[in-house]
Amino acid sequence: MEANDNKIIVRRFIEEIENTGNVSNISDFISDDYMEVHNGETYQIGIKGAIDHVHGVRNVFPDLRMTIEDQVSEGEWVVTSYTVTGTFSKEWFGMKPTGKSITFTGVNMDRVRNGKIIEHGGAANLLDPLLKAGVIVKNEGST
Repeated sequence: MEANDNKIIVRRFIEEIENTGNVSNISDFISDDYMEVHNGETYQIGIKGAIDHVHGVRNVFPDLRMTIEDQVSEGEWVVTSYTVTGTFSKEWFGMKPTGKSITFTGVNMDRVRNGKIIEHGGAANLLDPLLKAGVIVKNEGST
């Protein structure tokens, strides 16, 4: 499969699944043996785990909108830089919702094989947006 084809698969996944929350055709994009990588740990979560992830994120940010800023592809790998906006509406990792809209940027790395995403990892810049939204309160007395 061509590198551009892989970028199209990742782009369509973001636009059709993540930006809508509609997971009815997620198996068109995600492999049965899909895995996520976080902090060097690999988690085999499959399609069910990918569905749970999309539902979980959209539960916290129901109006989530991911905008692709740029994509680079080489071989099986697609790197996507993005900007996300969404209203912080539900508790998330113990943080109380503010009802405020936040915007953050990030980079994802997805591996595509045989037309489906088989591996996903990435990093997002969340500290500044969460501070600005009042989710995390800065202690003015510390250095």
